[in-house]
Amino acid sequence: MPLPLARSPPGPVFTTATFIGYILAGNPGAIAATVGIFLPAFVLVALVNPWVPKLRASSWMGGFLDGVNAAALGLMAVVTWRLGQAALVDVLTLGIAVVSWVMVFGSAVNSVWLVIAGALIGFLVQA
Repeated sequence: MPLPLARSPPGPVFTTATFIGYILAGNPGAIAATVGIFLPAFVLVALVNPWVPKLRASSWMGGFLDGVNAAALGLMAVVTWRLGQAALVDVLTLGIAVVSWVMVFGSAVNSVWLVIAGALIGFLVQA
């Protein structure tokens, strides 16, 4: 079952906001929507960052932050699993994924080249 766009956070949610901003007001709307969706997180990080060492020193808050980290990793693992189920649908896509994984973690290849190669392979297979 394919994932709806807004149910596969965080990237597509940001992209969707930018797209809707563009539809509503062109380039200025896209820029405003993008800034509006990213700025609060940056401001929050900037405000909280000076307190992190003190929070980490507290056993209760340190444990809480460890739990937040574990939850974030769990969320990323579930999203990766669900996206993999939706994207790896045949031997070709599985092969591209395995070769890409080996290239990313086994060599110094820039991932941009892997994206371009995957797009080219997909284009050639569809042609």
